[in-house]
Amino acid sequence: MTFKVRLTRAAERDLEELFDFVLERELARDGGNLELAGEALDALRAGIATLKTSPFTCRKAAQSPFLRELVVPFGRSGYVALFEIEDASMVTVLTVRHQLEDDYH
Repeated sequence: MTFKVRLTRAAERDLEELFDFVLERELARDGGNLELAGEALDALRAGIATLKTSPFTCRKAAQSPFLRELVVPFGRSGYVALFEIEDASMVTVLTVRHQLEDDYH
């Protein structure tokens, strides 16, 4: 079974903000790695792509078996994507956060 994966506008904004955050942080560091922001975004997109085939392997985020979290490791921590399995063919990514950010539920 293959699912179509879509991102809400909020999730797309989250990806842009996470990219910008990493880029700005690296620009401010002496000898910062300017490629790191792109690498983080690539890791997130690769992680989200796994939802096409295995969304039910991710941990539950609530009482509903259809609201789940995808953990995307990156560096010393990583990211968490909150998503909902809409039906037998659609997964919707609702939001994406860095693991060290406040809870988004």
